[in-house]
Amino acid sequence: MLASRWIFSSLLSLAAVAVVSMSAALAAPKVAITGLAASHDIKREGSRLCFSDHYHYGSSAGLANKKKAEAEAISSWASFVDFEYGPTWANFKKASSKGMNCSQSTSGWGCELSARPCI
Repeated sequence: MLASRWIFSSLLSLAAVAVVSMSAALAAPKVAITGLAASHDIKREGSRLCFSDHYHYGSSAGLANKKKAEAEAISSWASFVDFEYGPTWANFKKASSKGMNCSQSTSGWGCELSARPCI
């Protein structure tokens, strides 16, 4: 009788673990590592997955104002990230470790930026 209770209790424990494990697996987001992204170390940062230490760069030059120069630099960054890793990685709003420097010259505004892609 004691052995059968122990077996029953063990089976219930295993069933509970299986249900919790299945629930966690179903709740975990499914992410496709596209393009060449698998060739880089990737780490979790909050709710995002980001390249650990691999930056991409974008730039612009000769634009009428700073706002246009920033937008062009972001577009440059996103275009190359999209080319290498696919569109899910090319969202600058999700990127990490962003840095942008802009300046005005006689030919107009220009910016240079760097950021680590994230999904």
